[in-house]
Amino acid sequence: MSIATTVHQARRPVGLPTPEDFAFVRGPLPEVGPGTALVENLYLSVDPYMREAMDYQGWQGGNELGTPLEGRSIGRVIASKAEGLTEGDVVFHRKAWRTHALVTPAEAGVLPGWEGVDIRTRLSLLGGTGLSAYVGLTQVARLQPGEDVFISAAAGGVGTAAGQIARLLGARRVIGSAGSAAKVRHLVDDLGFDAAFDYHDGPVGAQLAKAAPEGIDVFFDNVGGDHLEGAIDVLKAHGRIAWCGAVAQYNDLKNPPPAPRNLYDVVSKSLRLEGFLVREYNHLQGELEDFLVPHLRSGALKADETVVEGIDNVVSAFIGVLKGENLGKMIVAL
Repeated sequence: MSIATTVHQARRPVGLPTPEDFAFVRGPLPEVGPGTALVENLYLSVDPYMREAMDYQGWQGGNELGTPLEGRSIGRVIASKAEGLTEGDVVFHRKAWRTHALVTPAEAGVLPGWEGVDIRTRLSLLGGTGLSAYVGLTQVARLQPGEDVFISAAAGGVGTAAGQIARLLGARRVIGSAGSAAKVRHLVDDLGFDAAFDYHDGPVGAQLAKAAPEGIDVFFDNVGGDHLEGAIDVLKAHGRIAWCGAVAQYNDLKNPPPAPRNLYDVVSKSLRLEGFLVREYNHLQGELEDFLVPHLRSGALKADETVVEGIDNVVSAFIGVLKGENLGKMIVAL
């Protein structure tokens, strides 16, 4: 008999999560009832936002103890009593942190096949990761051809997507920050960034000013804290900040870093700072695919991914994302 594995959140973490914050639960496959389908998961996404969900029960997107975390997943239907879901269909759904998921047609959508594009890309460039980058640049920052862009946490999933998409949108220069010399080289040598720096090497503002002596027009922020302060220093008048995430504080939401000391420069420079949630832009999924698929096929766009094998490694993959051990999007292959 096949065994299903589900990874539950066992307790609220203090700081960086540890393996003890999770429990592996194994048992028989879920029974398929009327209107449901059983999906064998193929790929799971692990993302920094999941750390926020671990802290709060009842918070929008928060997680209850004794249940698996929610997350983007790709799987294959292996049994179905649901209209519109047929055995063999490859589907996208959000019942992650498990090997098998029982879904309804409202919870799972059959994925299109893109010739020449790996289906796994639906969790990276063609999924929420790529959509976050696309929305931040086009809808929030409204990047224009010829403008200069700075991206924090640029070697992560959203950061690598944002850098490449900015180039496709006609950015003049794309600059990134990352957490190691190897990541800096990866951004410049492999992904086409014009410049990058290791934020450990000195104040972000000073390093950014050196990389962008004429200033920047757009800041795509995945970090917050000192990165936000440094970018405000270097932004040109009427610059725009698309604030996507704040990984600098996810492990201690109750004690966030102090607000940037130069926050009033948002006024004096006539800057615009806007935060956004990608789930409010799901209607742009088709637009994203239409824009990116041709570039993926041509090789102009690279699906930058770190793939970890096996459900038993999902916790270490997640902790690795929070520690910055990944290049590009972290995906767990089952």
